[in-house]
Amino acid sequence: MPFVRDYKFVGREDILDQIEERLHGGHRISLAGIGGVGKSQIAIEYAYRFHKQHEEIQIFWVYAANQARFEQAYAEIAEKLNIPRRDDPKVNQKKIVLDWLSDKSHGHWLMILDSADDRSLFFPEINADTSHDSSTPSCLSDYLPPSSIEHGSLVITTRNKKLGMDLADGEDPIDVQPFTPAEAELLLESKVATAYWDAEAGRDLLKVLCYIPLAITQAAAFMKQNTMSLKKYRKALSHSDSNLAGYLSTDLLDPRRPRVTPSSVFLTWKLSFDQIRKEEPRAADMLSLMSFLDGQAIPEILLRRGEYLDVKDTNAIGTLQAFSLITVERDDETYSMHRLVQLATQTWLGLQKSRDRWQEEALELLSNELPTGDYKNKKICNALLPHATTVLRYPALSDSSLLRHAAIMHNLAWFDLMQGKYESAHKRCKESYTERRRILGLDDPHTLGSLGLLASTYGSQGRWKEAEELGIQVMEARKRVLGAEHPDTLTSMANLAWVYGGQGRWKEAEELGVQVVETKRRVFGVVHSSTLTSMANLASTYRDQGRWKEAEELEAQVIETKKKVLGVEHPSTLTTIGNLALTYQHQGRWKEARELGVEVIEIKKRVLGAEHPDTLTSMANLALTYRNQGQLNDAKELGVQVMEARKRVLGAEHPDTLTTMANLASTYRDQGRWTEAEELEVKVTEMGKRVLGGEHPDTLASISNLALTYWNQGRWKEAEELGVEVIEIKKRVLGAEHPDTLTSMANLALTYRNQGQLNDAKELGVQVMEARKRVLGEEHPDTLTSMANLALTFWNQRQLDNAKELGVQVVETRKRVLGVEHPDTLTSIANLALTYWDQGRLDEAEVLEVQVMETRKRVLGAEHPETLASMNNLAHTLYTQSRTKEAIQLMEHVVKSFKAMIGANHPKTVTASTSLNAW
Repeated sequence: MPFVRDYKFVGREDILDQIEERLHGGHRISLAGIGGVGKSQIAIEYAYRFHKQHEEIQIFWVYAANQARFEQAYAEIAEKLNIPRRDDPKVNQKKIVLDWLSDKSHGHWLMILDSADDRSLFFPEINADTSHDSSTPSCLSDYLPPSSIEHGSLVITTRNKKLGMDLADGEDPIDVQPFTPAEAELLLESKVATAYWDAEAGRDLLKVLCYIPLAITQAAAFMKQNTMSLKKYRKALSHSDSNLAGYLSTDLLDPRRPRVTPSSVFLTWKLSFDQIRKEEPRAADMLSLMSFLDGQAIPEILLRRGEYLDVKDTNAIGTLQAFSLITVERDDETYSMHRLVQLATQTWLGLQKSRDRWQEEALELLSNELPTGDYKNKKICNALLPHATTVLRYPALSDSSLLRHAAIMHNLAWFDLMQGKYESAHKRCKESYTERRRILGLDDPHTLGSLGLLASTYGSQGRWKEAEELGIQVMEARKRVLGAEHPDTLTSMANLAWVYGGQGRWKEAEELGVQVVETKRRVFGVVHSSTLTSMANLASTYRDQGRWKEAEELEAQVIETKKKVLGVEHPSTLTTIGNLALTYQHQGRWKEARELGVEVIEIKKRVLGAEHPDTLTSMANLALTYRNQGQLNDAKELGVQVMEARKRVLGAEHPDTLTTMANLASTYRDQGRWTEAEELEVKVTEMGKRVLGGEHPDTLASISNLALTYWNQGRWKEAEELGVEVIEIKKRVLGAEHPDTLTSMANLALTYRNQGQLNDAKELGVQVMEARKRVLGEEHPDTLTSMANLALTFWNQRQLDNAKELGVQVVETRKRVLGVEHPDTLTSIANLALTYWDQGRLDEAEVLEVQVMETRKRVLGAEHPETLASMNNLAHTLYTQSRTKEAIQLMEHVVKSFKAMIGANHPKTVTASTSLNAW
């Protein structure tokens, strides 16, 4: 319950009895009546009485005046109930709450649906123009628990009797009329000081107030605030009778009352507004401003004029509370205003010809207070989101208004982008850019800012071509307008380098990155944080090119400088240390990568928090290190931990969460848990298609991973079909020679080889190898991988001389480029040993296999899967050499280790056991 109980609650016993009676015979009832008549107070009182009788039953309060508040209430319910996937920015929170409420196993509950006044929210009209419009609000009635369930009850409050009837399955609403004279007198007497009580004046006043509870409460507050007697207050009201018509609003008239009778709620509010404006202008200004914001959870940041609430601000809030115009919410940091009070205030402002002014004030306030979408601003962005969307609904009165709209849309787009809501970010950013360009022109810095953000949005969606076009446009314009060395220009160049990297155009990314670094060194200095960031980005480009030594050297340099300038525990320093750990991974230096990764995680947990996105990224990287080290159980445990935390923090369908799920699936695959891997990969693929789109690079990577799982299961045909599908899409979206496209082609070649389609495998393998030589360079690690795969295809074709010649070339090149002890180098040596074995050159094969085994023991560990594979190969060579005792001894160790690590039923364990049994 978001409201405390009113212990001065009076009357309404007949209505409370009706609620109790009707809920016994059905499961939905509604309370209907004019605004301010006390429907919500009745519901609150009933809820507290109900709770006293049924403490075990959960009670939920849903404020339903608009879709945003309905969804917020359901989100809060999901949070309170710990419903799985509740923090997912893409999951339908209303649906999961509905499912929870509909499940009888969760027990009985009572829901109050308050202020359900807008029919279009619950029963929107569907026509040709809106039926396919994604911006059309969803039908909220679909998310109300069905009346057929027996374990829940729904109490609805509404000003719209017809809507109340429809929501209560055709049952007439309980008609909430104004108080009876006796009830009204009890309420007024309870709120007026004994010294000022006058029964006759009170009864006369209550007639003027039409016995409306809200009007009575406000009148009493006004009298108390101004030490005014009942007689004096009544006289003040009579002086304003000539102006009553101006304060009426059609939708506030009681249809059972004569049309000439005004709404006394508005009369009371008018008097209060005038008095507040006369005696405390700051309170009147605050009231005016709040009337144009969302009426619920208005944060202090929108009310204060400085960093903190000053004395005048505090007094103003106190005055508005004293007049019962606003209420403080339970968190004591946010305030709410009755929607009818907002309407009355706006009407009052309209009569003063100041409505437009305060509408503009609210718009300007949000444009100034809504921060950028960086993660550090997540909390305040969430708090301001309903208010930002509210002010955006007001019509723009000038170009200045449109520019404020554009500023708000820009920052909301940024926030959406950081939350992984790419479609929403794209829509808002495009709108911001369009307005800024029309009013300010293309070359204005604000316009270019929105265009640059739009380019980033395209990049995040994997729409690299569009991102590149806009990125170049922004960069060139900023060079022309701001100068080649302006910080914004350099940012544009860095962003464009990122886009080139996304396209696999590493050389262009490197050239631009070098240019940015050199310029920043000259303009800002070597130790400037911006310079260091660009150096770290350049190191990442080197890493993507397979130039790991250069990446390592540059990252080490950046780390040392950041430690001196920013400190060891600064987030930026930790990010670069994490990048160095990634470089170590690529170099096969797993132990160093693990040690560095653990160090970074411990510091980030202490400095940023255990569930900060950056901490989770480091944990995800460490899980990959564990996996590469063959510590599959550790990799799985950490992967699950990261996945669950990202679901909570970022949402179940955030791109980073999906990446974690994909990595966990790969760990399952390495463990031989094919079914679990497949299920998770199918889930990631489907979610990726829905969230990112079917042609997004991450979605295509998920499909490729699923194909790899099929491949490991020997389901070659399914793997081939998925592989062909991915290649065709990547060729169209990324280009025929994009590194990712070539990777998919290489995987398809492996599938062909395993199906025995050796000519197809050879033809595709040669094609990939030649393309990689052209695109990446002859000594790029991926190029060398293609050569190694082609050598294996030759081996399968029994073209042993060709296999040996290419195998020797790969070994020598990898020794020089990657190092003698790099895992890829050792794999190449092991493959060359197989070729020697088939050529009958057993002694040479044995020498190489011993070399590989000993090196892997030293580098990877004695129990690493690759080390065990080396032992397996050596055991077969020894057996072929008739050294059976040595072979059996070695194979027994292999089988025992495989059983302990990956289980007795894993294909590798089964194969090794079969060989051992045969010997």
